[in-house]
Amino acid sequence: MTFTPHGKHLIGGDWIGTEERFLSSPAHGAAHGFSVGTLALVDAACQAAEEAFWSYGYSSREARAAFLNAIADEIEARAEAITEIGTQETGLPEARLQGERGRTTGQLRLFAEHILKGDYLDRRHDKALPERQPLPRPDLKMVQRPIGPVAVFGASNFPLAFSTAGGDTAAALAAGCPVVVKGHSAHPGTGEIVAEAVHAAIAKTGMHPGVFSLIQGGNREVGTAVVQHPLIKAVGFTGSLSGGRALYDLCAARPEPIPFFGELGSVNPMFLLPEAVRARGDAIGKGWAGSLTMGAGQFCTNPGIAVVLEGAEADAFVEAARAALSETGAQVMLTDGIAEAYRRGADVMASQAGVQDLITSMCDRREAKPFLFKVAAADWLGNHALSEEVFGPLGLVVVAKDVAEMERVARSLAGQLTTTLHMDAGDADLARRLLPVLERKAGRILANGFPTGVEVADSMVHGGPYPASTNFGATSVGTLSIRRFLRPVCYQNMPDGVLPADLA
Repeated sequence: MTFTPHGKHLIGGDWIGTEERFLSSPAHGAAHGFSVGTLALVDAACQAAEEAFWSYGYSSREARAAFLNAIADEIEARAEAITEIGTQETGLPEARLQGERGRTTGQLRLFAEHILKGDYLDRRHDKALPERQPLPRPDLKMVQRPIGPVAVFGASNFPLAFSTAGGDTAAALAAGCPVVVKGHSAHPGTGEIVAEAVHAAIAKTGMHPGVFSLIQGGNREVGTAVVQHPLIKAVGFTGSLSGGRALYDLCAARPEPIPFFGELGSVNPMFLLPEAVRARGDAIGKGWAGSLTMGAGQFCTNPGIAVVLEGAEADAFVEAARAALSETGAQVMLTDGIAEAYRRGADVMASQAGVQDLITSMCDRREAKPFLFKVAAADWLGNHALSEEVFGPLGLVVVAKDVAEMERVARSLAGQLTTTLHMDAGDADLARRLLPVLERKAGRILANGFPTGVEVADSMVHGGPYPASTNFGATSVGTLSIRRFLRPVCYQNMPDGVLPADLA
């Protein structure tokens, strides 16, 4: 079926339009008009979320699981229409949108299953010891409880899995927290149709209509108003370092500071150890090229840096990567702004002292082609600009003169989402030397793989030390992400008949 957006906001169960409108900027197909968010709509959405919390925050896990599964059902019922408008708005291929839709519904169903198990509640009980000397011990019971309304900012690069009903929304709803979504203007029609799916699930399961709201468009004042609203108790964000840091600072500056869970990007360095390069440098180079260019390099786990020891084997690896990248044609980027930022980033990289151009490209308008650069580790260590993320299919090879210099590169890294060791059996000693450094730098460490592609599972960590994310103890992917929207509450000498149902 074909979906034509009506361009309204979903606020506490009602679709509401505003006088000011903006046009979408699709990669292909017709542009559509959408209402611009306002401060009044932000307040109405937050008030509705607070009202919903008094029922939803105390609902049963069974009821919330049914709601999450109903959202997944309604998204799947709109599958073809979601793919159609998603590809139009973002330029992403149909197969990518179909896969991302499956990931989105999979996340919702995973959280439904997770909360039914109840392990996330971390229930603890210290029984009373009335006879203990010198003082008796009271009866103490602890459980994780939802924190209240949560704001979620849609991501530009994942119109489904990290946006309207994506991982942050699924985790918050699973925890018992109503959600106010600030939609991303890169794909407002996709946001709207997914919001319709959530709206239908609310009606189907009898949830309070304030449990979910979507605010479209608006200037920075609207985003500011969302994170500063006194009823919002946490914020989930996936996006740029500059935008995320601005929102983080706003959250910290509130009269009541709240946690800001921002995933802000990463260069995801790979360390190519000598035995692996000697045995299969060509294959690693080709694999790196494929990972760099997947989705036009618009993944937060894009492996932008490869660190290798100098020598003939390193040269062969670089040549294999260069040859594979040279065969990659132009790809459409998500927005004109992202394409322009990519071109600027490549220009900055090319202008740095000691940087050698291996592939330079001409990129037109919204398209991107690969860039490949090489630099000595000594020059890289002395220039922070070379370690900054360029969002797109750009790779930088850092050539170290010896193992000690490779380790200095590892120690100098800022926080990352991922790091990777390409290694063979003969590299084990060096891998053991590097691993303690890398685990202080990243939330996920890979061996002999490429980090693009984040499995949604209990063990996954998608986060890391700053600036990869703003909370090194959290993840935005996997069931552990529910912990962001919970807080422990202890009940002392509380009668069983009064306790929350999860403790009774």
